[in-house]
Amino acid sequence: MSDRDQAKTDRIAALRPAYQAALADGTDRFLAPRRTTCPWCSSGRLTPRLHTTDLLQHKPGRFALDRCADCGHLFQNPQLTEEGLGFYYRDFYDGLGEQRMSGTFGGRTAMYRSRAEALLPHDPTPKTWLDVGTGHGHFCEAARTVLPGTAFDGLDFTEGVELAARAGRVDHAYRGAFPDLAPELTARYDVVSMFHYLEHSTDPDRELRAAHAAVRPGGHLVIEVPDPESRYARLLGRWWLPWLQPQHLHFMPVANLRRRLTELGFTVVAEQHAEPHDPVDLLAAVWLALDHTAPREDAPWLPERPGGVRRGVRTALLLAGVPALITATLLDRFAIRPLSHRLGLSNAYRLVARRG
Repeated sequence: MSDRDQAKTDRIAALRPAYQAALADGTDRFLAPRRTTCPWCSSGRLTPRLHTTDLLQHKPGRFALDRCADCGHLFQNPQLTEEGLGFYYRDFYDGLGEQRMSGTFGGRTAMYRSRAEALLPHDPTPKTWLDVGTGHGHFCEAARTVLPGTAFDGLDFTEGVELAARAGRVDHAYRGAFPDLAPELTARYDVVSMFHYLEHSTDPDRELRAAHAAVRPGGHLVIEVPDPESRYARLLGRWWLPWLQPQHLHFMPVANLRRRLTELGFTVVAEQHAEPHDPVDLLAAVWLALDHTAPREDAPWLPERPGGVRRGVRTALLLAGVPALITATLLDRFAIRPLSHRLGLSNAYRLVARRG
């Protein structure tokens, strides 16, 4: 075993007692009471949409999504409590998962530039930009190449935003909940962005009101979220990556979000589907299925480290799946991506809205 692998094994072993203590009484306490009404429109006409498990970290627990038959809003029901959010986020973006996620997000420069370029037709020279849910600040770093005269600040509730400030990716870091920080940010920003952030929030309407407060009159709000109306959502079922349970709590059809923005005093000036599509759906589905089938790799929420035989079986199964992963990648990038919007397969949408 290499020194790096040994260090990871030792780190997992050190974390195991705390995780086992947290799981001693099961996972039911991580879930709030089940809702009987839609959190978006208050309708009581709810239907089950999806039942799944944590397919990325494989932490214990089962999760359900319901769909409102009146407005089409999808939401996790029952929803994670604050304690549950802390448990399932732990070691995903930070801790054990920090290096992996930083590498994943850091290699997406072209996508980040595309997000910044979406604003250019509406404001080519914003002075101040707040990126909410900035993570490690990689978007802000890439966006500076598109808007060199813009000061980029970042906001997040994880320590990633502080790492971003130390690395110079953001000019100023705010750590905490956006609605709680919004009063001190009133009318401060030409642009506020929420890229794949709103679906993580416990109360999307409160987040949108916070954005309205932070954007100056005449400024812009840029939102990008998974598209629950994508055909992939039904074709791939639980293997559709944007479900991302249990982290994603709300899925808003684009018509719903447009109406809510209008009610808050915004005017939607652009709606994009092809541009924010991330061509990874088939690749991710194959990987999630392979990873689910193979024996688990070591993690502190497992009672003990998997033995050598299980680790060998896992390696063999994943190697056997390499041809399928390559095929899925080629289909995603070259066959489907050019036609994704026309086929209704875009997995995300982006709105640009101007505050009146």
